[in-house]
Amino acid sequence: MPFDPKDIVDSTPLAAVDLGSNSFHMIVARFSEGELQVVDRLRDSVRMAAGLTADGQLNPDVRERAIACLSRFGQRLSNVPRERIRAVATNSVRQLKSPRAFLMTAETALGAPIEVVSGREEARLIYLGVAHGLNDPRQQQLVIDVGGGSTELIIGRGFDTLETESLQLGCVATSQRFFADGKVTRKRWQDAQLRLSIEFQPILAAYKARGWKRVIGSSGTVKSLSSILHAMGGREREVTRAGLLDLIDRVIEVGVVQRARLPSLSEDRRPIFLGGLAALWACYEALDLDLLRVSDYAMREGLLYDSLGRQQQQDPRERSIRTLAKRYAVDQAQALRVQATALNLFDQAAAGWGLMQEERDTLLYATLVHEIGLSISHTQHHKHGAYIIEHSDLPGFSRQEQATVAALVLGHRRGIPDHTFEDIAERDLDRFQKTLAIFRLAVVLHRARSEEALPPLTVNILGRDFDLKFPRGWLTKHPLTWTDLRQEKNTFDELGLRLRLRVG
Repeated sequence: MPFDPKDIVDSTPLAAVDLGSNSFHMIVARFSEGELQVVDRLRDSVRMAAGLTADGQLNPDVRERAIACLSRFGQRLSNVPRERIRAVATNSVRQLKSPRAFLMTAETALGAPIEVVSGREEARLIYLGVAHGLNDPRQQQLVIDVGGGSTELIIGRGFDTLETESLQLGCVATSQRFFADGKVTRKRWQDAQLRLSIEFQPILAAYKARGWKRVIGSSGTVKSLSSILHAMGGREREVTRAGLLDLIDRVIEVGVVQRARLPSLSEDRRPIFLGGLAALWACYEALDLDLLRVSDYAMREGLLYDSLGRQQQQDPRERSIRTLAKRYAVDQAQALRVQATALNLFDQAAAGWGLMQEERDTLLYATLVHEIGLSISHTQHHKHGAYIIEHSDLPGFSRQEQATVAALVLGHRRGIPDHTFEDIAERDLDRFQKTLAIFRLAVVLHRARSEEALPPLTVNILGRDFDLKFPRGWLTKHPLTWTDLRQEKNTFDELGLRLRLRVG
């Protein structure tokens, strides 16, 4: 969503942390006079992708390096309010067999939660950052970001994405795959390009049909190649086809990247240089590119603007949820009835149960789509709905956020399956279960799908007790609701809570 920095008058710092597959980045900024002012930046070449094993484990040395880096970031962020820190993990953490084990330690070191984002959400955030760095983002552009483990390709106009894709080729991953010994010959280069070209086949038709007016590159690989080409006589902040061909020929002629005299190439990037060059050239070949201009903005800036958009009620998550509800023809009137009651109960219980805005947002999203499974079948529609939510592309959502909405939908009716909580982090489990209990009550109270308004409901929280008070005589006149609520007491017991119904 577009964001106007002029709307922000609060100069409290914001921070974004990007756990990339090659480098970890942190940026601290504030908005002043309508402009984003960077207060501090930190970068560390962690090389997460280089530490991944074939079975999804992380090399202990790389893990230690990552945690040490996050500890340093955490010290710098200690004075930034937690709610103003956005930290995201990308391709390498997505590839872990057990990302939660790594994230628990990583979040402790950083002092803030870390979201794992999908490749397409990563692409959206990259585009949002790049678009805010353009003088005129209104024309249609292709944005290319060659990361450590993946390459994101985005076509967008203004601040909106039109096509987003994440391909499994990046500077670290491609270097390990084809040039692990740092050597290159003409044949090895051609073999690598042939195999990389396969990655583009599923998207070529859609991307070429959509088209673009200009090409923008972001992040370390593109910046590094641009600097090298400029030092070799090219124009500053550009990457041309002719320049890349000249560079490829020079490197192949030398044959060993360590011996290549490449101006402006830093020593920490040299081991992954060949993979980055191969990945970017594969983009040029597949998409018939001639010229790319370099942006200073990337995903971390996109995170800042996305965070500010959420604070200004320009949250892409709600738009994604409403689009999903429309796609599956959800009964909007019923969804809004359940939503109003759920949020009313939540707001009354929040202080006593220690519930936060994060849980309220998730509840809001779940109420809007809790019946999408009806488009498949009434029987077990909560299970169908949970599956749809978990496996849909929902711009704006991290994987954890999407899994939490799916878990609420899965558990909102009938018995709660044992696996409902498997994707919920231990630190969030208690608050999730309380939110789920409130959600179930709202669904029960609107089971009749009646337009008749509910009476005023009063909630009182005492420890783990949830006292729900009805006007005298109302439950007697609504025997189905009365029966459902008494049965719901058993579910509360399973969640370690107690539901007490009162009249008066």
